[in-house]
Amino acid sequence: MLVTTVPQYIQGVLNAKVDLNNATGTGVVLLYTAPSDATFNSSIIHSILVSNDDASNADTITVIITNTDDAVFSLFKVKAVAAKTTIELLTKDLILNSGEKLSVQCATVDRLHVVASIQELAYIRTVDALM
Repeated sequence: MLVTTVPQYIQGVLNAKVDLNNATGTGVVLLYTAPSDATFNSSIIHSILVSNDDASNADTITVIITNTDDAVFSLFKVKAVAAKTTIELLTKDLILNSGEKLSVQCATVDRLHVVASIQELAYIRTVDALM
């Protein structure tokens, strides 16, 4: 994806991952924060996969974005994930602006894993990104 009116250079690609287990509990868990350095202008979330590894129990996932003013926006509210399945939540790319946060919450611990595939864009091209 390219916004032609703003110079954008790929600074990195990554997978943000979280196992929603006893350590994370059933509260809201931060999955990813878009860089807030002055040179970054956005991050593109290409995919959010949710896997339920429990053999017999379904679960639910809630996904939210928190902007830099701490306003919360629900993307998926109590989305069902059947036992022993993986679902893709996104049908189109999702954009996070600089400093915005992507968080997840499960109903039950020790069932869900979340992986988000992310591309980070910046206003300037750095030497590290070229190597």
